[in-house]
Amino acid sequence: MPLSERAQQLIPKAKIISFANWPYQQAAIAVWQQADDQTRYLDDSDLDTIVNLEPDLLVSSQQARKLRDNANSIVDNARQTVLNQFPTIFQPGGDLHPPHRAEACWRDFWNFLRCITYGVAGQQIPYTSAEGLENMRLLYQELQVPLGAMISGLEALKQYSLDYFSDSEKTAITPYFDHLIAVMKKF
Repeated sequence: MPLSERAQQLIPKAKIISFANWPYQQAAIAVWQQADDQTRYLDDSDLDTIVNLEPDLLVSSQQARKLRDNANSIVDNARQTVLNQFPTIFQPGGDLHPPHRAEACWRDFWNFLRCITYGVAGQQIPYTSAEGLENMRLLYQELQVPLGAMISGLEALKQYSLDYFSDSEKTAITPYFDHLIAVMKKF
């Protein structure tokens, strides 16, 4: 089923990250912005450039790298959690059927984790754009995205991500997940 015209208009506007108020050199912001424009995680070169420009971000950049390096496993585990919690959601008549709807959901999980890593690397909460989130909310309404499953998936992303960190690191990383979960719960 093709996307509605409204959904097609909302998709490019539903960019949830914002670097507008980040207190860093423009050259560092440009690294984040380029990665976001290319819909990709920060690579090692990006993180090294950011740390060279903003040395206080060394630890947070290492944490973002750890999330990035484990993103596929984290997303796969979150997907399995959603499948277990909502076993009929992917079956005919379910909210994420046909399969391309489910694939879009997993892609959103991957992108949510990507945006969280930007926040972690930059030590910025909030890291989201109110306008982008509003457009995402409208898009999710248009597409009838099952918010309960999405929230469950975000909570699973948090759970599986935190497994890679020490207790003190978990305390530092948790607010980045909690921020996105809180704004998504308002949808």
